[in-house]
Amino acid sequence: MGHAERQTRRYTPEEYLALEEKSEVRHEYFDGEIFAMAGASASHNLIKGNMVAALRLGARQRGCRIFDENMRLAVQEKVFYTYPDVMVSCDPADRRDPYLIRQPVLIVEVLSPSTAEYDRTEKFKQYQKLASLRHYLLVSQTAWVVEWFRRNEAGQWIYTLLSEPADVLEIPDLGLSLPLAELYDDTDVAPLRATPTPL
Repeated sequence: MGHAERQTRRYTPEEYLALEEKSEVRHEYFDGEIFAMAGASASHNLIKGNMVAALRLGARQRGCRIFDENMRLAVQEKVFYTYPDVMVSCDPADRRDPYLIRQPVLIVEVLSPSTAEYDRTEKFKQYQKLASLRHYLLVSQTAWVVEWFRRNEAGQWIYTLLSEPADVLEIPDLGLSLPLAELYDDTDVAPLRATPTPL
């Protein structure tokens, strides 16, 4: 999802949350500024739906809940609120607030041209402040490509690139085994093709 407009006025967190309750458009909030979230493509929606479907059984068996882009995440209370494309939370405390998630274990962002760099850099830097977060997935909607960042026991982020048609995203702690072919099922997105080297 992207930023369609930028506001110059600064808002308190309370003003932002009150506006969000009445707004038909979702907004990201960062340190007093509000950014409208742009609409998504058909491929974006289909990929997101395939991810949610793949996560459902394993996550629920582990007492976790899956949320899509309409659920707000408090990355830093009173500083940064946003709407990830997909989140999984296994924390019982996240069942208490009907509008806000605070302890996600997994976040998925489906990349768009306008937000890819932001999702990969500044937003990821903010997400890393979430002590609960173990998995961050960046999913391309222009080719079969998934970038998987996972936090190990030492707190280091390990990077895995999935881009072969036969690749499978395996996250055992969430019961997820998702072939790229299923993630991109029913979309017009094609597998990544190697560019031949000129002679």
